[in-house]
Parts: sequence; C-alpha cells; structure tokens
Amino acid sequence: MKITISGIRGIYGMDFFPSDVLKFCDGFSTLIKNGKCVIGRDTRTTGEMIEKIVSATMLERGIDVHNLGITPTPVVFRKAKEIGAGIIITSSHNPLEWNGLKFIIDGRGITEEELEIVKNEQNLNRPNIGKEFISESNYISDAVNIIGKLNKTQQVTVDIGGGAAKTIAPKLLHDIGCQVEIINDELDKCSRGPDPTSDELVDLVSKTKNLGFAFDLDSDRVILVMNGEKKSSDITLGLGVVKAIKIGIKKFVLSLDSSLAVEKYIIKHGGKVWRSKVGEANVIQMMIENDAEAGGEGSSGGFILKEFNMCRDGLLTSGLIASMIDDKSIQKDIEFFESFSQIRNKISIESALHNKVIERIIKKIETKYEINQLDGIKISINENTWSLIRKSNTEDIIRISTESNDNQLLQKIQKEMIENVKCCYEEIK
Repeated sequence: MKITISGIRGIYGMDFFPSDVLKFCDGFSTLIKNGKCVIGRDTRTTGEMIEKIVSATMLERGIDVHNLGITPTPVVFRKAKEIGAGIIITSSHNPLEWNGLKFIIDGRGITEEELEIVKNEQNLNRPNIGKEFISESNYISDAVNIIGKLNKTQQVTVDIGGGAAKTIAPKLLHDIGCQVEIINDELDKCSRGPDPTSDELVDLVSKTKNLGFAFDLDSDRVILVMNGEKKSSDITLGLGVVKAIKIGIKKFVLSLDSSLAVEKYIIKHGGKVWRSKVGEANVIQMMIENDAEAGGEGSSGGFILKEFNMCRDGLLTSGLIASMIDDKSIQKDIEFFESFSQIRNKISIESALHNKVIERIIKKIETKYEINQLDGIKISINENTWSLIRKSNTEDIIRISTESNDNQLLQKIQKEMIENVKCCYEEIK
C-alpha cells in the first residue's frame, strides 16, 4: 500500500483492506468542519464495495454524504469546492486490480500535514448519524461557460478507456459543438490499459479523423491524438498553457518534470514560472502560495486552471483544446513544443529501497553534474538539457526522465542515468 498526498493506493484484498478504508476515512472525518462530504468513484470493480464502507464511515461520524456514484475525479473536486470536502475512490492510472482513496478539503487535495492527520487521528465524536443524498453536479454547464461554444464543428473521437469519463466527456464535448464518436466505453471490453500516457492508443489513432482524446480511469489525465499520431503528455500541458495565455494568465506553476519547452513558451510570452515538486497537490500548493492562476504536470498530461478546479482536469482540458484547434498558430505552437524531446523510463524497485538508491546515485554523480534535490535528483546538463531521477509516490518504481533539443545527447544522457540507477540498485539489494 502506498500512502502519499496523491492518494492512498493498494491492491484491494492484498495490501489494502476494508479496515484501512475505515481507518483513513475516520481520520479524514476530523478535518471536515461543516459536516458534509461528497464522494465519487471510478469504474473499477472493487469501487462499489469500497464506496459502501466510505459512506457508512462518514455517516456514522455524523457527516452528510453527497454521493455522485461513478463520476470523474475533476467532477468530485468541483463539487467538493461547493460542499467543502470530498473523497474519491480511485487509483487513477494504476493497474485495474488497484484501488484507493483521494481526499479533498476546500476544493484541493490534502497537504502533507493533513495526510498525517488522516493517518493517525481518530474521530471520537459520535453525534447524530449523517444523511446520504444522491447528488448531481453542474460540472458540464460550468465547463461550457468557461470554454465557450465552437465557431466550427469539430469531429472528435473520445477513447473512454473504460473509465468514468463516459459520464461526462462525450456530453461536454457535444455541448460545446463537437461531433463525438466514442470508443472503449466499457471497462471489460477495453482494448487498452488504464494509463493513456504509456499506452500506444492504437484504436484511437486508427479511428481519429480530426481530433482524439484518451482519458485514464478517473479523467484527470488526457492525451491528444492529431494528424494520425499520439502526442506526448507534455503537448496536453503545453496547449493548456497556450489557452491560458490567450485569456490573459501570466503566472504558472509547473512540476519539476514538465517540459522545458513549456517553460520557455511561457517566458517568451511575458509570463512567470515557478517549479514545484512532482505531484498535483505540490503544484496546487505552490500555485496558492504564489497566486498563480494555472499550471500542471507534463508527465501526466495534466493541466490545471485554478479558477475552475484545483486539480488536473482532463475533461476541461479536452474542451479547451477542441475550442482552439482550428487556430492557425496552434500548429506552430505544437512544433515549438516538439522541438524538445523527452524520454521517460521506469525501473521496478521496491519502495523500501527507494531512498537508499537515490542516496547512492547522488554520491555517484554529484561531482560530475550540477544537481537539484527539490524532488529526487534533477541534473542540469546544459541550458536545454536535463535529467530527473525520482521515486514514484504511487508505485514500486523509480522514474528516469530526460529532455533535450539535441536527440543524440538525449539518448546518451538517458542511457547513462538508467545505468546509474540499475547499478546502484544492484549494489544495495
């Protein structure tokens, strides 16, 4: 089981049990001040069972439950902004046998300090039993108001990935003026895995006539297909940034592993960039601290428009991209983002050894390269090239990412960093 601000995740029935759901929801209930909590879940088969435990725990603690049922993570965040608190039953892009809990307070994910309360506090207060309501969301109409109507109908193919996007994405895109074709809308018949950033999306690429979007199971991630090819996750973030700049936003927070091209684009257009630790909650926290209005994570295809939602919002982002895809300057923007290339690899290493591996790598390379230890090890090669080695918050892996506008150097540095990780792991395992 992984316990981080990104969520509590595990394989249900193996290292994540009903007792864990009860314990963490009990701790979270101590953070809820107005006695209300919205809950929602993705389409995993264990979700309904966990939902019943979550709901019962909240009700028994005297908290009214507003249940959205199967619905995307951004919809729960939007509703939690109104209600005050939220719990999402999801493990996002993790394999199907996983599930988990994601907690929301005041419209944002919990902080490290709040996570400690979730882990350790007990709610000894037992007032009257709460009430449960079947709830509805105004997400689609609110998003349409932000995006606006299209001047020209777009043909859009939506790859649901068997996830919760089915309940929102097709209607949202239809309501802004798209002609929508849906694929992979049933989980048990889905032709791909739950993470669109790592899947080849063969079906979507072959069936997309104009514009295609692929979502993960809870719709915080979205990947773009254009001109017969899958675009990188950094293009999703980059186009979100392009739209934000068009509407006058100047202050952005990007995660440490997001593309340097996106940062250069923002600065070129008179904006300012802060870099945060990887993780949605870390990006949001820095946005709040610096009064930044937009940001995101390139690695997950996650764009954040703070005014609308304090989370990565794949649904809103798909609509924003569809609304400007006919702009003649967009292709030039995409070409600029694609002038930098990024390679992302992951190596399976048990979580218990992550810190030791990272420490050993630092000793190995600190005299050779300039390094930043804000989150893992970020290595500056030159002004256009960097590499990042960091442990995953959600999986038993260490990630290695390298970016450059020089493909030969990109390949060389990525190979070197992968060898460093493997070598250090072999030395300590």
